[in-house]
Amino acid sequence: MNILSAQSLSLSYGDTKIIEHLDLHIPKGKITVLIGSNGCGKSTLLRSFARLLKPNHGSVLLNGHDIARISTKEVARQMAVLPQGPVLPEGLTVLQLVKLGRYPYQGIFEQWSEEDERKVRAALISTHLESLAERAVDSLSGGQRQRAWIAMTLAQDTETLLLDEPTTYLDLSHQVEILDLLYDLNQHEQRTIVMVLHDLNLACRYAHHMIAVHNQGIHSQGFPEDIVTKAMIRDVFRMECEIGRDLLFGTPVCIPHGKGRYVFLPGEGERT
Repeated sequence: MNILSAQSLSLSYGDTKIIEHLDLHIPKGKITVLIGSNGCGKSTLLRSFARLLKPNHGSVLLNGHDIARISTKEVARQMAVLPQGPVLPEGLTVLQLVKLGRYPYQGIFEQWSEEDERKVRAALISTHLESLAERAVDSLSGGQRQRAWIAMTLAQDTETLLLDEPTTYLDLSHQVEILDLLYDLNQHEQRTIVMVLHDLNLACRYAHHMIAVHNQGIHSQGFPEDIVTKAMIRDVFRMECEIGRDLLFGTPVCIPHGKGRYVFLPGEGERT
């Protein structure tokens, strides 16, 4: 079953075409990762899924309904979005940020409820932020800050999460921390997660479904072990590589050609 679909979708910024007549399906309850070279349209595609960019042509369907015809609050009750590099007012605490995730459920006649409180507390627990709830978000480390933003999307209590490069600017340990958190949310709460990642090897490790965006459309999609090949890397990234296997998980590992220091292994002769 597909939770998000694009039908003959065309997107542009001004006169610059980014995506042209694209058909795409996002599987429900899976982790889908968009990959591709810089400027290929990954983030643009994610923005259209989030209804932040109006299509030139075609439509985006959320649970089978045209997203353009769904109210903003109803979309926000079904799908949460974490853009790249989000900003917030200075001095906002973690708790205050996470509470913002409940905005789709507030209104003139709807006040803060016990249900809102439960969802916020559950989001803090899921992201291991209970002890930091009163800390200012801008005083946190990069990994903690990103967890706080993810906690806000969890408090929104949606089936689907869209994340644009959630590991950007994080060191390796914090990248794995964030991706492990998202993996657990998918495994234990059956959240559908769609995200843009630049690290191809980590994308292969965590994705159930991978979409390679290229040339205003889709180059290939499917299981990482099926689509991550030398030919795909050459076409999409214009780079020669070798494809190996992750020693821990067995997922594909891309080893790019290029220059670097060569280390002789025991028993090897002189390299020519």
